[in-house]
Amino acid sequence: MQITPDLLREVEQFLYREARLLDNREFHRWLELLADDARYWMPMRSNVYPANSKAIASLDEAQHETKELSEPHELAIMDETRDTLLRRIERLDSGLAWAEDPPSRTRHFISNIELEGTENPEEVRAYSNFIMYRTRGEREEDFYVGSREDILRRAGGGWLIANRKITLDQTVLSAKNVSNFF
Repeated sequence: MQITPDLLREVEQFLYREARLLDNREFHRWLELLADDARYWMPMRSNVYPANSKAIASLDEAQHETKELSEPHELAIMDETRDTLLRRIERLDSGLAWAEDPPSRTRHFISNIELEGTENPEEVRAYSNFIMYRTRGEREEDFYVGSREDILRRAGGGWLIANRKITLDQTVLSAKNVSNFF
């Protein structure tokens, strides 16, 4: 797929609409933006030190890892399908999701959107950065900051999210739970 300014604008509008749906808690409408075979994945992040680091903490050779993120087949913070996301949404609808009672209020900020072609002419890779502000109750506030790498698939005149990789900048999450969508 050829990357054009019009295509970039179209994808930007798609991602902004998705953020609005999430912030308005329109989760069933948001789920319609995901392909049936979608993967929604948030790998774990580790602090790594370069081999030539002189930091005291780096004297432990185990911290001289070569990879910062867990691999697709390894433990992740989230590793979901469209079906498991639907079950999470249904649980929110049930009133039995204590981590979301009262419900969170979120605000998604999406920026730095870049597009890249893929081998599939019906798909495009979209890179973006995000900040998600979350507040719940009277005193809970969390910021999630990171990047997303999406594979978007052209379908029925619009787009579907076929794959989303969410990479948080934090290695340790201070939030009490990760019950929101990114």
